[in-house]
Amino acid sequence: MPLYTADQLRRRDATPWTLVQGVLAPVQFAVFLMSLALVLRFLATGEGLTAATASIIVKTLVLYTIMVTGAIWERVVFGRYLFAPAFFWEDAFSMLVLALHTAYLAALLTGALNPVGQMALALAAYGAYAINATQFVLKLRAARRQAGAWPAEQPT
Repeated sequence: MPLYTADQLRRRDATPWTLVQGVLAPVQFAVFLMSLALVLRFLATGEGLTAATASIIVKTLVLYTIMVTGAIWERVVFGRYLFAPAFFWEDAFSMLVLALHTAYLAALLTGALNPVGQMALALAAYGAYAINATQFVLKLRAARRQAGAWPAEQPT
């Protein structure tokens, strides 16, 4: 079963939201890697709590941004903001990623967890993000394979 119909593929290629997603995804991944390093540094040495905390907040804001713009992209391409059949499982797992990142912010703001607990929660969020990012990379590969399968448009 193809990932996109011909009409969806045309909408995907025509919308600027595809480029937005293409830019935000590697930015988010870079922020994730930097933040992961800072979190692990804090957990290993006890140093750099402020930097680790700030990096998690930035990662979470980038995540919210890519989720909102991704929902807009999905609406343009598939006619619904989330849970289009082609991206159902990616979107479902994205909800877990969002919940864990939001739980981190709540724990930070309320003091419900100590710094080590907050960092552990951040690592759980990051683990879920890594799984979700893998889902999207696999979907991108499937889309590229499908794009090669579509016949080229013939000039009229």
